[in-house]
Amino acid sequence: MGFQVMRLWTWAVALVAAATMAGCATTTAPSKGGSKSAEAEHAKPKPLAPGLDPMVRADAFPSTYRPMPSRATAIVGAQVFTGTGQLIDNGVVLVKDGRVEAVGANLPVPAGYETVDGHGKWVTPGLIDAHSHLGVYASPSVWANSDGNELTNPVTAEVWAEHSVWPQDPGFNTARIGGVTSLLILPGSGNLIGGRGVVLRNVPARTVQEMKFPDAPYVLKMACGENPKRVYGSKNRAPSTRMGNVAGYRAAWINAADYQRKWDDYRAKVAKGDRADPPKRDLALDTLTGVLRGEILVENHCYRADEMAQMIDISKEFGYHIAAFHHAVEAYKIADLLADNGICVATWANWWGEKMEMLDGIEANAAMVNAAKGGCAIIKSDDPDLIQRLNQEAAEALAAGRAAGYQISEAEAIKWITSNPAKAIGIAKQTGSLEPGKRADIVIWDHDPFSIYARTERVYLDGAIAYDRHDPRYQPRSDFELGQPGEGAR
Repeated sequence: MGFQVMRLWTWAVALVAAATMAGCATTTAPSKGGSKSAEAEHAKPKPLAPGLDPMVRADAFPSTYRPMPSRATAIVGAQVFTGTGQLIDNGVVLVKDGRVEAVGANLPVPAGYETVDGHGKWVTPGLIDAHSHLGVYASPSVWANSDGNELTNPVTAEVWAEHSVWPQDPGFNTARIGGVTSLLILPGSGNLIGGRGVVLRNVPARTVQEMKFPDAPYVLKMACGENPKRVYGSKNRAPSTRMGNVAGYRAAWINAADYQRKWDDYRAKVAKGDRADPPKRDLALDTLTGVLRGEILVENHCYRADEMAQMIDISKEFGYHIAAFHHAVEAYKIADLLADNGICVATWANWWGEKMEMLDGIEANAAMVNAAKGGCAIIKSDDPDLIQRLNQEAAEALAAGRAAGYQISEAEAIKWITSNPAKAIGIAKQTGSLEPGKRADIVIWDHDPFSIYARTERVYLDGAIAYDRHDPRYQPRSDFELGQPGEGAR
């Protein structure tokens, strides 16, 4: 035999001999004091490494977000929309240590606070976009930056949008100028199950971990309707019909439930001290079982009312909850059903007619969802331009609702772009409204934010100035833009 083979054979013999000797050693009597034998110690199951155990809660890609330095600040004299349905005249917002300290009318300003004159201006919570593809479909919009759809399988629950996010996307800066302080980045809608989304703080950063919203839950992007059946039908494979879509969802959840059962069985054996081999970890099923355990929120792309009703039935069949339907242009037809099931609707005002499933969209959709008892309406972007003017899109939806006879105040409608999206993406305890203890994410506007003339004067994240229209020190630009043609143009 060759030299290399001889070495391997000799090494194997040595291992067998060592194992035999070790086996003999375990037959000795227990030491005094009744301690377990070496054989019993060897039989104890060992904990799995974190990367092999889907139940380990530690995030493999943890947030490294750190708030920018802030100072104690008082914004005085403004019209303050709190994001809770309240408008405060001559309002005062006190900020300390990056948090909202107090909000009210004519509050005294403590000594040492920087005072910002808000007279003649409006204040809102930082805007939250519940549906964005910034970073995964980054600008410039070319094939090299198109990283939002993993169109290789109808179910790609194993992919995470954050692994495609390019922090240098200039769209993050233009969104911040529009008042957006937090946003949910989602995979695209070409698959039945497209993968995980990630909630980001809208701050300049070198890595996506520096933008990740601390303690925000992950979400799962699902899609029904035309997109998945078109993508895979064109490849002559399932799904090619809406009934194929539904069969695909159900099969995925059946697989997830089976995977969860296998891990539960393994853990039960380990808990009893029995030896057991753990199931092979599956990244896609890790995500789906996270949904079944209630740890990952479901954000469901769906346009038609009948399909939304079917998706609710599927969620009940397999025991998960849909946090929000996205686009949902026919939500007004089943507003009561959505409210009864605690499902938010993230929609637009006037996107209509791009494809067949959009043809029954109406501008008053959000207003009609809002009017249902317990309804949760959201205006979102799904677009790098619209994210810069969410306030204007909300104003269009408000005007259409009022024209249709719905009496909705501006203080209520501001929730569509602040506290309601915070609720739908799982960050309402931290942001979305101006309440004591929450992150001081604040926008100062030079006009009523529902006016087409409104522009942001200043944007705060965690009480720190993230944008100031009048101060170039607070107008960050992407590193990608530096040195590009037109740099410095205004």
